[in-house]
Amino acid sequence: MTDQITISYEGDHILALSNGEKNYPFVVALWTKVRNACVKHKCFDVLGIAETTVPIETSDALKIADVFGDLGIDAKFRIAWVEINPEAYRIAFFAESVLANKGFPGGRVFLDVAEAREWLLGASVS
Repeated sequence: MTDQITISYEGDHILALSNGEKNYPFVVALWTKVRNACVKHKCFDVLGIAETTVPIETSDALKIADVFGDLGIDAKFRIAWVEINPEAYRIAFFAESVLANKGFPGGRVFLDVAEAREWLLGASVS
């Protein structure tokens, strides 16, 4: 299966799974579904796990802050994002930097699921 998004509520966080080729419409759809799940479950801790085959373009990564702003993804959200593909990790890390520079929510990009989960859930407990 490729180019899919699966969102679930795990009791203490929202789990967002995505795979396949990423482009700007995919990013908008992904974050819309994440935001909707967060609002529905009143849970703003998000663990994202992506297995990207083709990463988004750098120019699209620059627009992620606009997507977050349009969707109301703000400082109450904590996002731990795992990118399995090391090549796509570079773009995800760039997007993290763009978001941080624009004052958007606390979030980090990881290569390891266990490390991301520990950061997200450990931080939400304190």
